[in-house]
Amino acid sequence: MPKVSDDHLAARRRQILDGARTCFAEYGYDGATVRRLEASTGLSRGAIFHHFRDKDALFLALAREDAERMADIAAEEGLVQVMRDMLSHPERFDWLGTRLEIARRLKNDADFRGEWTERSAELTDATLRRLERQKQRGRLREDLPTDVILSYLDLVLDGLVTHLASGRSTAGMEAVLDLVEASVRRPD
Repeated sequence: MPKVSDDHLAARRRQILDGARTCFAEYGYDGATVRRLEASTGLSRGAIFHHFRDKDALFLALAREDAERMADIAAEEGLVQVMRDMLSHPERFDWLGTRLEIARRLKNDADFRGEWTERSAELTDATLRRLERQKQRGRLREDLPTDVILSYLDLVLDGLVTHLASGRSTAGMEAVLDLVEASVRRPD
């Protein structure tokens, strides 16, 4: 049997992740059946589960990618910029329904909660480091602990995700994010 190259394996894994992202976004976790995953990826269940031990592992891989992408933006530009990107480039955020699924599973699935907590720490850490840097530069409110500001921004992010995932209008949302940003900045 010929050996499969690392590039081929990486391309196949990417194909699976891209197809699964579309499937989870359209049908949610429960609705993303193996048959639908096969149709979305164009691959057999054997090929899919050769790369991922089960549907949970596949879903967590997608969730981790999303958290990493958001962490990169949050580390450089802040969590509010992540939210602004959601508004200005909705085509990049087809996974919003997936975030809602993550929230549901965090509440109802202790095993998932344990794995997700480990994986989502990167976004939290990146945002916290950025907030600390902003506070040291005198740009962030001094009257609130940084972890309170982080919790506030997380709540706003969750609310925006819910708003966008439900298909509601984004009219006026930039002004809302301006208000959020102003509320955490140090007054002049």
